[in-house]
Amino acid sequence: MSGPVHASHPDIIKRLKRAGGHLNAVIAMIEDRRPCLDIAQQLHAVERAIGQAKKALIHDHLDHCLDDALGDRSDLDRSAIDEFREIARYL
Repeated sequence: MSGPVHASHPDIIKRLKRAGGHLNAVIAMIEDRRPCLDIAQQLHAVERAIGQAKKALIHDHLDHCLDDALGDRSDLDRSAIDEFREIARYL
């Protein structure tokens, strides 16, 4: 089953490809016996890049897919959804 392509998807793909390149560099650093501090710093950067891509995907889903699935709702329902969307920013 495939879903819609959103405007944020190309940016998310770029982020993940860049993270993949950095991860390959980290593997090479380990194979080359580079200092652990250098490796840890690069792994941290990869981890953050993947985390940011995941966050962008989730927020895009909340902003588009959730609204489409819920359709028209009462103001009370809408405020609960808006509050959920707002708190998800802190993930």
